[in-house]
Amino acid sequence: MIKEKTIYILLTDTGTILTRMIKSYTKKPYNHSSISFDDELIEIYSFGRKTAKNPFIGGFVREDINSVLFKQAYCAIYSLTITNEEFQKMNQYIQEISSKKEYYRYNFIGLFGVLFKKPIKRKNAFFCSQFVASVLKESQAIGFERDPSLVVPSDLPHSANFQLIFEGRLSDYNNRVLVPYPIVPIEMEF
Repeated sequence: MIKEKTIYILLTDTGTILTRMIKSYTKKPYNHSSISFDDELIEIYSFGRKTAKNPFIGGFVREDINSVLFKQAYCAIYSLTITNEEFQKMNQYIQEISSKKEYYRYNFIGLFGVLFKKPIKRKNAFFCSQFVASVLKESQAIGFERDPSLVVPSDLPHSANFQLIFEGRLSDYNNRVLVPYPIVPIEMEF
Protein backbone atom coordinates (compact mmCIF):
# COMPACT_ATOMS: atom_id res chain seq x y z
CA MET A 1 0.00 0.00 0.00
CA ILE A 2 1.31 3.44 -0.94
CA LYS A 3 1.74 5.54 2.17
CA GLU A 4 2.48 8.84 0.46
CA LYS A 5 0.77 10.89 -2.22
CA THR A 6 1.68 14.11 -3.99
CA ILE A 7 -0.58 17.12 -4.40
CA TYR A 8 0.01 20.19 -6.53
CA ILE A 9 -0.68 23.87 -5.99
CA LEU A 10 -1.11 25.86 -9.18
CA LEU A 11 -0.65 29.63 -8.99
CA THR A 12 -1.64 31.51 -12.15
CA ASP A 13 -1.75 34.87 -13.84
CA THR A 14 -4.38 34.69 -16.57
CA GLY A 15 -3.76 38.23 -17.77
CA THR A 16 -7.45 39.20 -17.59
CA ILE A 17 -8.51 42.74 -16.70
CA LEU A 18 -9.56 41.61 -13.21
CA THR A 19 -6.24 39.84 -12.72
CA ARG A 20 -4.32 42.94 -13.79
CA MET A 21 -6.31 45.05 -11.31
CA ILE A 22 -5.60 42.62 -8.47
CA LYS A 23 -1.93 42.39 -9.50
CA SER A 24 -1.58 46.18 -9.40
CA TYR A 25 -2.65 46.05 -5.75
CA THR A 26 -0.82 42.90 -4.58
CA LYS A 27 2.38 43.40 -6.60
CA LYS A 28 2.56 39.57 -6.79
CA PRO A 29 3.11 37.67 -10.04
CA TYR A 30 0.28 35.16 -9.46
CA ASN A 31 -3.12 35.97 -8.02
CA HIS A 32 -5.16 32.81 -8.55
CA SER A 33 -4.65 29.45 -6.85
CA SER A 34 -5.91 25.94 -7.45
CA ILE A 35 -5.21 22.48 -6.10
CA SER A 36 -4.62 19.33 -8.13
CA PHE A 37 -4.20 15.66 -7.30
CA ASP A 38 -2.21 14.72 -10.40
CA ASP A 39 0.97 15.97 -12.04
CA GLU A 40 -0.71 16.32 -15.45
CA LEU A 41 -3.15 18.83 -13.93
CA ILE A 42 -6.22 17.01 -15.21
CA GLU A 43 -8.05 17.17 -11.88
CA ILE A 44 -7.80 20.83 -10.72
CA TYR A 45 -10.16 22.46 -8.22
CA SER A 46 -10.67 26.03 -7.10
CA PHE A 47 -13.16 28.82 -6.59
CA GLY A 48 -13.28 31.16 -9.51
CA ARG A 49 -15.28 32.26 -12.50
CA LYS A 50 -17.80 29.78 -13.85
CA THR A 51 -17.67 31.29 -17.33
CA ALA A 52 -14.63 32.69 -19.09
CA LYS A 53 -16.36 35.93 -20.04
CA ASN A 54 -17.86 36.94 -16.69
CA PRO A 55 -15.60 37.20 -13.61
CA PHE A 56 -18.55 38.07 -11.36
CA ILE A 57 -20.33 34.74 -11.66
CA GLY A 58 -18.16 32.52 -9.54
CA GLY A 59 -18.16 29.48 -7.33
CA PHE A 60 -16.67 26.02 -7.05
CA VAL A 61 -15.01 25.02 -10.32
CA ARG A 62 -13.11 22.13 -11.80
CA GLU A 63 -10.61 23.96 -13.98
CA ASP A 64 -9.26 23.00 -17.38
CA ILE A 65 -5.75 24.20 -18.22
CA ASN A 66 -6.63 23.95 -21.92
CA SER A 67 -9.55 26.37 -21.64
CA VAL A 68 -9.59 29.86 -23.15
CA LEU A 69 -9.04 31.41 -19.72
CA PHE A 70 -5.75 29.57 -19.16
CA LYS A 71 -4.49 29.50 -22.76
CA GLN A 72 -2.10 32.46 -22.27
CA ALA A 73 -1.64 32.10 -18.49
CA TYR A 74 1.69 32.13 -16.71
CA CYS A 75 2.04 29.90 -13.69
CA ALA A 76 4.08 28.45 -10.89
CA ILE A 77 3.40 24.84 -9.93
CA TYR A 78 4.40 23.45 -6.55
CA SER A 79 4.28 19.90 -5.24
CA LEU A 80 3.94 18.57 -1.71
CA THR A 81 4.20 15.00 -0.48
CA ILE A 82 1.53 14.12 2.06
CA THR A 83 0.28 10.98 3.75
CA ASN A 84 -2.34 8.79 2.15
CA GLU A 85 -4.70 9.66 5.02
CA GLU A 86 -4.28 13.41 4.43
CA PHE A 87 -4.84 12.84 0.71
CA GLN A 88 -8.07 10.94 1.39
CA LYS A 89 -9.34 13.71 3.69
CA MET A 90 -8.60 16.34 1.03
CA ASN A 91 -10.31 14.35 -1.66
CA GLN A 92 -13.36 13.70 0.53
CA TYR A 93 -13.64 17.39 1.49
CA ILE A 94 -13.50 18.47 -2.16
CA GLN A 95 -15.99 15.79 -3.23
CA GLU A 96 -18.44 16.96 -0.55
CA ILE A 97 -18.24 20.52 -1.89
CA SER A 98 -18.47 19.27 -5.49
CA SER A 99 -21.62 17.26 -4.75
CA LYS A 100 -23.31 20.45 -3.46
CA LYS A 101 -21.59 22.96 -5.74
CA GLU A 102 -24.84 24.74 -6.60
CA TYR A 103 -24.97 25.92 -2.96
CA TYR A 104 -21.46 27.41 -3.04
CA ARG A 105 -20.49 30.82 -4.33
CA TYR A 106 -17.44 33.00 -4.70
CA ASN A 107 -16.57 35.01 -1.58
CA PHE A 108 -16.12 38.50 -3.10
CA ILE A 109 -16.84 40.11 0.27
CA GLY A 110 -14.07 38.02 1.83
CA LEU A 111 -11.54 39.74 -0.43
CA PHE A 112 -12.23 42.96 1.48
CA GLY A 113 -11.36 41.07 4.67
CA VAL A 114 -7.94 40.31 3.19
CA LEU A 115 -7.57 43.97 2.25
CA PHE A 116 -8.32 45.09 5.83
CA LYS A 117 -6.73 42.03 7.50
CA LYS A 118 -10.04 41.08 9.16
CA PRO A 119 -11.50 37.64 8.45
CA ILE A 120 -14.87 37.73 6.72
CA LYS A 121 -16.26 34.21 6.69
CA ARG A 122 -19.42 33.39 4.80
CA LYS A 123 -21.28 30.12 4.78
CA ASN A 124 -20.64 28.12 1.60
CA ALA A 125 -18.43 30.82 0.08
CA PHE A 126 -14.73 30.87 -0.69
CA PHE A 127 -12.27 32.79 -2.80
CA CYS A 128 -9.53 30.73 -4.49
CA SER A 129 -6.76 30.78 -1.89
CA GLN A 130 -9.25 30.56 0.99
CA PHE A 131 -10.55 27.34 -0.59
CA VAL A 132 -7.08 25.84 -1.14
CA ALA A 133 -6.02 26.77 2.41
CA SER A 134 -9.24 25.24 3.77
CA VAL A 135 -8.58 21.99 1.89
CA LEU A 136 -5.04 21.84 3.30
CA LYS A 137 -6.21 22.72 6.81
CA GLU A 138 -9.21 20.35 6.76
CA SER A 139 -6.93 17.43 5.91
CA GLN A 140 -4.55 18.46 8.69
CA ALA A 141 -1.70 18.45 6.17
CA ILE A 142 -0.92 22.04 7.08
CA GLY A 143 -1.77 24.13 10.12
CA PHE A 144 -2.01 27.76 9.11
CA GLU A 145 -1.09 30.48 11.60
CA ARG A 146 -3.91 32.67 10.31
CA ASP A 147 -7.45 31.96 9.30
CA PRO A 148 -7.82 30.55 5.74
CA SER A 149 -9.99 33.59 4.93
CA LEU A 150 -6.80 35.71 5.17
CA VAL A 151 -4.54 33.45 3.09
CA VAL A 152 -3.58 34.85 -0.32
CA PRO A 153 -2.16 32.77 -3.21
CA SER A 154 1.43 33.87 -2.56
CA ASP A 155 1.18 32.51 1.02
CA LEU A 156 0.43 28.94 -0.06
CA PRO A 157 3.90 27.80 -1.23
CA HIS A 158 5.39 29.06 2.04
CA SER A 159 2.86 27.25 4.25
CA ALA A 160 4.71 23.92 4.09
CA ASN A 161 7.62 22.24 2.37
CA PHE A 162 6.28 22.84 -1.15
CA GLN A 163 8.74 22.31 -4.00
CA LEU A 164 8.62 24.47 -7.12
CA ILE A 165 8.44 22.06 -10.06
CA PHE A 166 7.60 24.42 -12.94
CA GLU A 167 7.34 28.12 -13.69
CA GLY A 168 6.43 29.62 -17.03
CA ARG A 169 3.61 29.60 -19.56
CA LEU A 170 1.00 27.07 -18.45
CA SER A 171 0.55 25.84 -22.03
CA ASP A 172 4.21 24.75 -21.96
CA TYR A 173 3.82 22.66 -18.79
CA ASN A 174 2.61 19.43 -20.38
CA ASN A 175 4.99 19.92 -23.31
CA ARG A 176 8.06 20.04 -21.11
CA VAL A 177 10.72 17.41 -21.56
CA LEU A 178 11.37 15.50 -18.38
CA VAL A 179 14.70 13.76 -18.15
CA PRO A 180 15.11 12.25 -14.69
CA TYR A 181 18.68 11.10 -15.25
CA PRO A 182 21.47 12.36 -17.49
CA ILE A 183 21.37 10.72 -20.88
CA VAL A 184 24.51 8.68 -21.31
CA PRO A 185 25.34 7.30 -24.75
CA ILE A 186 25.22 3.53 -24.83
CA GLU A 187 28.20 1.89 -26.45
CA MET A 188 27.13 -0.97 -28.62
CA GLU A 189 29.36 -3.96 -29.21
CA PHE A 190 29.07 -5.80 -32.50
